[in-house]
Amino acid sequence: MACSSSSSSSTKLVFFACLILFTFSDKLVAGESDKVKLNLYYESLCPSCQNFIVHYLGKVFSTDLHTITDLKLVPFGNAHVSDDLTVTCQHGEEECKLNALEACAIRTWPNQRLHYRFILCVETNTNAWESCVKKYGGEKAINDCYNGDLSKELILGYANQTMRLKPEHKYVPWMTLNGEPLYESIVDFVDLVCKAYKGKTALPKLCSSSAFSKMKVPKLQFSYANEAILN
Repeated sequence: MACSSSSSSSTKLVFFACLILFTFSDKLVAGESDKVKLNLYYESLCPSCQNFIVHYLGKVFSTDLHTITDLKLVPFGNAHVSDDLTVTCQHGEEECKLNALEACAIRTWPNQRLHYRFILCVETNTNAWESCVKKYGGEKAINDCYNGDLSKELILGYANQTMRLKPEHKYVPWMTLNGEPLYESIVDFVDLVCKAYKGKTALPKLCSSSAFSKMKVPKLQFSYANEAILN
């Protein structure tokens, strides 16, 4: 009986410890429904998109901003889809290939931080994308996705999401916050996310810091949808 009582007490202690941990953790990270929905529509070889992904977007994960942000990356950009479902990319076939690889990475690593680190690696040096595939351990999954039908299905899905934007996108990088376009205010997305958050979790420290506004980053330009498509 004593053993049974001890076991019961231990079980209660474990239960209460887990309850406390769950409650504390819940206060550190906003629930999915409370998070600010941030969508980035981009294409892999667009210099402006590379600039934004490498020098701006990393703030989501290099700070605590990710605790209130639901980031979704959509690799399609200014590409076109013909009647026979052929995809033509603004910066040529290599861009189509990298868009598909990044779509496969998003599928392979649903976790936002994990697929962002891969895409960051690719966009930092698109000529060395193969080293990024090997670096993060998802080589087989990404290659299977890219070489099979799945990559095209993913890209057509992203094409549908991009072409259904209201208002339609005018250029890339194009970002929406809770479904509303940021236009050229995309460079101020950190401040806008902080202001848009209405959840119960405390605001990230970044939101009350002036440090991010003082960070020096390259000036952002845009690649317009009506610019020539390269074959």
